[in-house]
Amino acid sequence: MSDGMELHTIGQLARRTGLSVHTIRFWSDSGLVPPTGRSAGGYRLYDATAVARFDLVRTLRELGIGLEAVQEILARQVTVAEVAEMHARALDAEIRTLKLRRAVLRTIAKRGSTTEETLIMHKLAQLSAAERQQIIDDFIGGVFADLDLDDDAMVVAGWMRELPGELPDDPAPGQVDAWVELAELVTGHDFRRRLRRIVLSGSAEPRFEDGLDLRRLVLEKAGRALADEIAPESAEGRLILSRIIEPGLSPEERVALRERLQMLADAQVERYWQLLAVLNGRDPAVSVIPAFDWVIAALRAHG
Repeated sequence: MSDGMELHTIGQLARRTGLSVHTIRFWSDSGLVPPTGRSAGGYRLYDATAVARFDLVRTLRELGIGLEAVQEILARQVTVAEVAEMHARALDAEIRTLKLRRAVLRTIAKRGSTTEETLIMHKLAQLSAAERQQIIDDFIGGVFADLDLDDDAMVVAGWMRELPGELPDDPAPGQVDAWVELAELVTGHDFRRRLRRIVLSGSAEPRFEDGLDLRRLVLEKAGRALADEIAPESAEGRLILSRIIEPGLSPEERVALRERLQMLADAQVERYWQLLAVLNGRDPAVSVIPAFDWVIAALRAHG
């Protein structure tokens, strides 16, 4: 008898394929690999085609493909390539979930989180991209509610909504930590009130470009003064201040500017922008708070 006509019992098939007798029976009873025939004693027999079919089923199962999908492949309702693509996408999602869990666990370990914090952190990290964006949109909506925004304010509001569509495929613990911290920050009523107060005070703010110029000067001049350990109340500090702000400002205008800078030099607002940068895969900007504090101190000393 040729190999093509050779028939195998379940026991022989188990030894040949390495599959267990139980698995062979189960796949056969499920209709995945029906027996080719039966012996005189009623035992199931399988030919070479059935052996090849068992090998294919085992390969597909080892790749994690479910029995229903395997049945559709064997019945030629779908191709192996189509099932492989679907399964690969499912695995991609599972891998992202596992990597996210790993990042959350590392963040919990780094923070030394309590049980309650762990539950909150896990819940926040599991939110979908749409749910995360909704939290930020609700926050920005509350800050800018009922305000007639000019073009500059609209640009800033758009920047404040800038979240990535998804956390990275392999999020670093710092990115998970950043998202958790950002969510905690924007759900705090005090932060929302303070930011809204800054927005409401914008009627006295110079043009957007002028505001950026002032920020650049503060970072450049006051930042250098800090590096050189120049006291803001010193004579040299007065000279540096004159290079940052208009020397001809009246005492009242200087007081108003100082109060405005005190409002803008908000560590939590700056932290908001830093967290957005981390989530979007950018390096956070250097803190401007120390430089602004230096200018505020110089204005107070030389008012």
